Amino acid sequence: MSSAELTDLLQIILLTVTTVAVMVTAGFKRDHGLINALTQTGLFASLFIFVIIEPVTPLQVTPLLIIDEYSLFFSALIIIGGIAVTAMAYPYFEKHHQYNEEFYLLVLCGTLGGVVMAASNHFVSFFIGMEMLGISLYALIAYPIHSPKPAKFPLEAAIKYLIMSGIASAVMLFGMALIYAMAGSFEFAKLAQAPSGIDAAYQPVLLVGYLMIIAGIAFKLSLVPFHMWTPDVYEGAPLPVTAFLATVSKAGMVAVALRLLLAAEAFNFGEVTVVLSLLAAASMIFGNLLALLQSNLKRLFAYSSIAHLGYLLVVVIAAAAVPDIVSIESMSYYMTAYFLMSLGGFAVLSALSNSNKELDSITDIQGLFWRNPWLATVMITVLLSLAGIPLTAGFIGKFYIFTTGVEGKLWFLLTVLIIGSSIGLYYYLRLIYTMLQEPHGTIANDPAAARLPVGLNVVMAAMTIAIIYLGVYPTPFIETLQSLASTF
Repeated sequence: MSSAELTDLLQIILLTVTTVAVMVTAGFKRDHGLINALTQTGLFASLFIFVIIEPVTPLQVTPLLIIDEYSLFFSALIIIGGIAVTAMAYPYFEKHHQYNEEFYLLVLCGTLGGVVMAASNHFVSFFIGMEMLGISLYALIAYPIHSPKPAKFPLEAAIKYLIMSGIASAVMLFGMALIYAMAGSFEFAKLAQAPSGIDAAYQPVLLVGYLMIIAGIAFKLSLVPFHMWTPDVYEGAPLPVTAFLATVSKAGMVAVALRLLLAAEAFNFGEVTVVLSLLAAASMIFGNLLALLQSNLKRLFAYSSIAHLGYLLVVVIAAAAVPDIVSIESMSYYMTAYFLMSLGGFAVLSALSNSNKELDSITDIQGLFWRNPWLATVMITVLLSLAGIPLTAGFIGKFYIFTTGVEGKLWFLLTVLIIGSSIGLYYYLRLIYTMLQEPHGTIANDPAAARLPVGLNVVMAAMTIAIIYLGVYPTPFIETLQSLASTF
């Protein structure tokens, strides 16, 4: 392996070394604070390694991985998610009077899996990264089960995710096998020539392979009708794990899915566009409608994430009709905005929770503005951005989606997007109204009055500033996205 290839792999190498270091350290010394600090140090080093060492990009590193601006951008998002979740986890588990060190090992393994997915241009690396992330999530979702007062039914949530995720992975594997049988290759770029090289009678087999992979991707992204696990798992998992599931696992899958669809020219099959359109429309409508009915905050955010992934899918579908650079730029911006909004929202919920008692009902945030103005300000900023209100990252993201959809002439999906966004506006504003109401009397042991750790405050401040900055002055970031899209 050349020095250029080793340089490009430094991020993955550092994450691997950090994972091993955390495992060995935890084996010799059980210290929650030490392991948390070691994990964050490794994640920060992996994030900023290319500030010190200029990466050699783009470069194909073995047939499995490609390191380019696109993969590095999504790797950075994934690692930022890992850092934020680690910061949330320390105060959350501090009162969890059991061993907590394994949690960080699982977070590191999941983050490494997401980074591998972001750099994948081969089915083997795609599946390896997906399973590294998935297996970590199985344990993370059920993590506090041995606590005297565990979070709500974490074991039930983990078993649901394990069974349904296993089925989705099996379906994807069968789809990959069908594609390999027809194309003779696992490399994304070589799949584009497959339809011209096989008999017309066998092309439906190739199409079935793509549709099976899309079904598996739809499960991982919680798209309707493959969303049934999402609200139960979001509610049952510990809050930092819910944040990890909503951000890191989604970003890795979105990155590899768009690369696969564009590199393999899967949109040449009209049926792929039709299926994706149905998934997007159903997710936007049902995600928002079901969110209206929720009284549990985590379930509400679960359905909200379903709707937002439906919005994001509009950009992916538009890739069939618009230049790749436009779809990649739009998708990357909206994914970033979704990432910031999700991390900011879950950071506030995590600040009001711990492993013994989680924030549960919408009524629990009543009067939050008067109980803790700082937490309420962060949450209001997040909710306004999720609703797509101007001067927030969410507004620019939805504007990107809308203009890309217009360019792709996706009139039906744009109509559904407008309807879904209008519905979403109601329940986001309902939460803001609840926070601005006067609290009912004095709340005993009010979690909003507790002193917050510096790390958690930094996460909330960073997410809030980024949401406003990208909504007020997005030009520098857009130029960065245009640069990475041009090298795809």
